[in-house]
Amino acid sequence: MSVFGPALRASLPVMFGYIPLGMAFGMLFQDLGYPWYFATLMGLFVYAGAAQFMAIGLLSAQAGLVEVAVSTLALNSRHIFFGLSLMSRYSCRGVQKLYLIFGLTDETYSLITGTPAPSSDRESDYYTAITALNQSYWVVGCTLGALLGRMIDFDTRGMDFALTALFLVLLIEQWHKVREPFPFLLAACCGVGALVLFKEQMLLLSIALSVVVLIVRCQLSGARL
Repeated sequence: MSVFGPALRASLPVMFGYIPLGMAFGMLFQDLGYPWYFATLMGLFVYAGAAQFMAIGLLSAQAGLVEVAVSTLALNSRHIFFGLSLMSRYSCRGVQKLYLIFGLTDETYSLITGTPAPSSDRESDYYTAITALNQSYWVVGCTLGALLGRMIDFDTRGMDFALTALFLVLLIEQWHKVREPFPFLLAACCGVGALVLFKEQMLLLSIALSVVVLIVRCQLSGARL
């Protein structure tokens, strides 16, 4: 049974978010004066939307390599929590598993945890297809944006809202699958609390706080059992 069709259908919401957002990145990146294909290469070998947008500011400010590395690590460290929760799902080995680790994004994580594989014996292939499709959307968007940025002047204001809209769609999909209010209420409370108390590291701290609360809750539930 082919996994491509189900993976394509599941990843369509990501396509509608990644392509316009990637185009916005490509256009902004083109303003730095680099050749257009550098945006494509970043989509292939970096593949981190928020980090790529951050790189535009760092490169324009002529930041050093250490500063870029530390900033990127801090921004993407949230994927550590995602990866730990997928250890039991990624049962494959070799190059396929390495690619699944490399290609893990917020949206890919949402699809992997929120959509069932067409068959239990091909879960790894289904996850790989979703990961590859999502990356292809991003690479296409980065390339188109860079090419358009060379040819025309384009106002990119507001295009970054595509990522916010995409997160809302994925949130709704998760709600339809989980139907449990506690994780959503916990995420909202931790997010607002971290935003009020720690603006600069809000994302990382809110995720860490959510993980701690979930671990404590599981431990207490296990003790009662």
